[in-house]
Amino acid sequence: MSLFAVIPAAFAGPEGAAAAKARLLLLDSLGCALAGLDHPRVQAFAQALQATFPGDVALGGARLAPAGAAALLSAATCWDEANEGLARAHGRPALPVAPLALVARARGADPALALAAFALGYEVAARAGEAWRIRPGMHVDGSWHSLGAAGAAARLAGLDAEGVARAVRLAACQIPFALYAPIAAGMDGRNSFPAHAALLGQMAAAAAASGMDAPEAGFAEARRLALGHETEALVAPPGTWLIEEAYQKPYAGVRHAHYAAAAAIALRPRLSGPPRRIVVQTYAEALRYAGNRAPAAAISAQFSLSWAVAAALVQGDLGPTAYTEAALADPALRALEAAVELVEDPGMTAAGLRGATVTIDGLSETVRHVTGDPGHPMTEAETVQKFIRFAAPALGEAGVARAISAMLQDAPAEGLFDVR
Repeated sequence: MSLFAVIPAAFAGPEGAAAAKARLLLLDSLGCALAGLDHPRVQAFAQALQATFPGDVALGGARLAPAGAAALLSAATCWDEANEGLARAHGRPALPVAPLALVARARGADPALALAAFALGYEVAARAGEAWRIRPGMHVDGSWHSLGAAGAAARLAGLDAEGVARAVRLAACQIPFALYAPIAAGMDGRNSFPAHAALLGQMAAAAAASGMDAPEAGFAEARRLALGHETEALVAPPGTWLIEEAYQKPYAGVRHAHYAAAAAIALRPRLSGPPRRIVVQTYAEALRYAGNRAPAAAISAQFSLSWAVAAALVQGDLGPTAYTEAALADPALRALEAAVELVEDPGMTAAGLRGATVTIDGLSETVRHVTGDPGHPMTEAETVQKFIRFAAPALGEAGVARAISAMLQDAPAEGLFDVR
């Protein structure tokens, strides 16, 4: 089944449960982006982008053209590692797609068009993620996402279904692949990958609008040349809204660490004094992907089980404040991280289960699921609460209320990024 078949099927936009989920993902993405904009490196990126993308969208202390604004928001959205994901795509389809819709809404676009463009881009990207299975050492961000960005940008530009398909074909013939190397090195260049995807998608849409085209077989050829995949990709058929399967994160940081963080937060009120011994038992994959110790940079801390537990115990949460320069320099937090012992739970690994048991000085708490796991989707109320946690420092109470109304009730969205 070709991923291009979803374009005419999803072109009109989502309804019912799919539309409701799309609204929640846009609100969640906006909250993650606003929190990300508070980081100095993101603000420096905004200033650097302004040199080549000057415009009228005020973001991160700069004034950017829509293309630059979407690129900046894409980087900001993943800065705290708290944005959505789709298990079957092994990545985050909304990462460069939601910013395109958010920028369009902030500039006065019709809410129905923005929602349709976002959902269409999500469905294209989700299927591209199903098909694009990366090799060890590669990273998903910034690769297949560009096809979804192309679809969304073309839809926002007013192209018909064939025009959208042209844009996606053009992006597919330029699809990049990215490396995991920056994360392994504790460097934050990974966060620029989705910005590249947003820009490539918009360029592909502009090329399609001018009449340029590329062969549909380009995606299959790219899979073969870059990844060695010789067989036809199997993707969800048109008519299935994969956006309904998307998960949202209750915390910031790699999902593998959320179980242990939730257990630590549950234990926190029961502790009678400073922890002396902290043991985390979890499945092997979590230890493999989130075993970073003594992280020196935010991106390393975001992929660290021990840091997640320490931050959760100190702060009572695992949000953007866990990865600030102040948190990384906190001697008490660092001492607590050093005291965490990481142990595999062989039974959990053998059974293919996720979860964690945290034991602190004889007190234990086991967490087998977190919000976003299959059967435990994040509700609208939980999405709103997370948005308030992430966005309130930037927008204030009144700005938060306006943003929620814009995303969930299609109220006017001008001033969507007006931070205090």
